[in-house]
Amino acid sequence: MSFSTLKLSRQILTTLNELGYEKPTAIQSKAIPVVLSERNLIAAAQTGTGKTASFVLPLLEQINNRYKKQHKKLRGKRIRALILVPTRELAVQVNESIEQYAKQLEITSMAMYGGVDSQPQKQRLIWGVDIVVATPGRLLDMAHKRALHFDELDMLVLDEADRMLDMGFIDDINKIIERLPDERQSLLFSATMSQDVRALAKRAIYKPVEITVAADKTSKAKIEQWLVTVDKSNKSALLSHLIQTQNWQQALIFIETKHGAAKLVSQLDKRGISAESIHSGRTQEIREKILGDFKSGKIRFLVATGIAARGIDIGELSHVINYDLPAQVDDYIHRIGRTGRAGASGEAVSLVSKDNFRELCAIESRLGHIIERKEFAEFPVKKTVPVSILNYVPKNKRS
Repeated sequence: MSFSTLKLSRQILTTLNELGYEKPTAIQSKAIPVVLSERNLIAAAQTGTGKTASFVLPLLEQINNRYKKQHKKLRGKRIRALILVPTRELAVQVNESIEQYAKQLEITSMAMYGGVDSQPQKQRLIWGVDIVVATPGRLLDMAHKRALHFDELDMLVLDEADRMLDMGFIDDINKIIERLPDERQSLLFSATMSQDVRALAKRAIYKPVEITVAADKTSKAKIEQWLVTVDKSNKSALLSHLIQTQNWQQALIFIETKHGAAKLVSQLDKRGISAESIHSGRTQEIREKILGDFKSGKIRFLVATGIAARGIDIGELSHVINYDLPAQVDDYIHRIGRTGRAGASGEAVSLVSKDNFRELCAIESRLGHIIERKEFAEFPVKKTVPVSILNYVPKNKRS
């Protein structure tokens, strides 16, 4: 199947061709026709499957056909489509995708998020914006200040719905939905379909089409996963050793706390490895600059807390490192999904100490297999990490 079979406009097809898009992914081929038919949709698709294009492309097509070709003007402080996302980083990234895909269309968009001065965002809304990509808190703040109104909104997208619920946005999402017109097209995209996500979908979306796209096994096989067991006190030394001896050119390194991130950057620097960190303690301006430099290759090693786990597309990223294993299995899946994207190969490496055994069991149980272990003679382990229990069930889920 090619994009030309999906009834997209010549301008969009030309742009996709220039971007090197050869054929739609599974989620794109299934979701785009549903959205173009103006039906509501719930879609489950893992990170790295191309889901952003699966809702952005048909939204652009509909806005172009419904308004731009008919020269229908948008009133001030109004929007036509709203895309809700969990993080500032994802808001910026989705908006960049919109601008990229809409290069040949006269469609306006903006990213709206907290942590920065709201005045430029208010100013941007004065003449109306076709598509707003927003985090829930800042959007509500703008609505309370009457900086934007929803009476001309036609389309709602809840992106990374499971992550928004994990981050405690349910009350804000409900308040936003209450403000929206009942007559609208609603789309929900989520990597996982928990009971909470389904409850949200039931409240927000009327008679949706449901699509589930399983992980592409051929793409999945291109992410080589392996781990090294290590005593906690030797983690930073082991990481430095791996970077230097394995000839890693670039890596996204996940850690659990912002204090740990700053400390690790310092430890790497002492060993001659230049790295940067991104976490909630840094300003939005600094975070955006660091991410931009990492994407361009100016920064080779980026130490990140969970804020970077989802929604950051870094192209051909070769390595993802779990310096700390996450408490939630879904976070592990999303982390390793930062590499091996769009058919490229990549490695996901975890540094596992004995106190990570419970998390390791849960991860390997979800994967359905034991992750390959590698040993390095320079780092003998005093506190042995046992072989995982594949049928491990967390205490809070035992009957």
